[in-house]
Amino acid sequence: MNGHARDPDLAPTRSGGRRRRGHGDRTRVLTEQRKTSVVCDTTAYMPDQLTADLEIQRVSLYVTLGGEQRREMQVEDYAGFFERLSESEQGATTSQPSVGDFLNAYQPEVSAGRDVVSLHISAGISGTYDSALQAREQLGADAERIHVYDSRSSAGGLALCVIAAARAAREGADAAEVLQRAEEARAKLRMWFAVDTLEYLRKGGRIGAARAFLGSALQIKPILTLEEEITPIERVRTRGRVFERLLEYARELHEAGLDGWVVQHIQDPENAQRLVEAGREIFGSEPIFVSEVGPVLGAHTGPGLLGIGGVPRHLVG
Repeated sequence: MNGHARDPDLAPTRSGGRRRRGHGDRTRVLTEQRKTSVVCDTTAYMPDQLTADLEIQRVSLYVTLGGEQRREMQVEDYAGFFERLSESEQGATTSQPSVGDFLNAYQPEVSAGRDVVSLHISAGISGTYDSALQAREQLGADAERIHVYDSRSSAGGLALCVIAAARAAREGADAAEVLQRAEEARAKLRMWFAVDTLEYLRKGGRIGAARAFLGSALQIKPILTLEEEITPIERVRTRGRVFERLLEYARELHEAGLDGWVVQHIQDPENAQRLVEAGREIFGSEPIFVSEVGPVLGAHTGPGLLGIGGVPRHLVG
């Protein structure tokens, strides 16, 4: 995906690939031991390199803007997309992957003798989880080898659950153990994000409990979280105050031991970088990754999103 991201624990190899620092050939051995494959959808917005290194498969959602439907993974020009979105009176619509999309991901893994743990955007805001379940049921006797998990989150929250699961899979964990690792991450997960306006969420029907913020001063900057659906945290009046509150929240994450942290944004790389620089001081470590949220979630939040969240670092680092 299009993102400004890295995994600070990965070092380049001479062949141009990447390996885990200090582990030598351990990555190759772990791959050979793999019993379980991990699948997620594109709304995790993880960096391409991290996704490849952890051997995570992505299934793409779809976005339609100006009458043109595209797989989210095919949209490379985020700036162009959000410019068109801001100029569109109708806005954009999004849709979940098809059952066939999931079957295309699952069948090769099952044929190779691996179980699959498939982790997805909250069922409270998307039909993706249901599509995955339908695909599972079409596999007949092999259905029991597919384990579909509702992350009850998305974006960085989903990504942290996926990373926890994928690291367990690399260590040779079976499907039950991989699922347990994802659930451990989800149970500890805390994440906030701020948006410039609620208008996109309102138009897209994904506003959830944040509807309570509608009708207040037009200049408010809502701070939200995702707990199955969009949930309001508080209202602030300026972007400056948003940044201050996210820094305060980062300190809370650190104090709670949630030092496996990520930063995400939409068309706001400058403030994302400022948040990363401040986060390094707060956490004493690099983020697990930094990335830009793409068109599917961006269609419902609009540009200007800025968020930070974390889980215990031993689950994802």
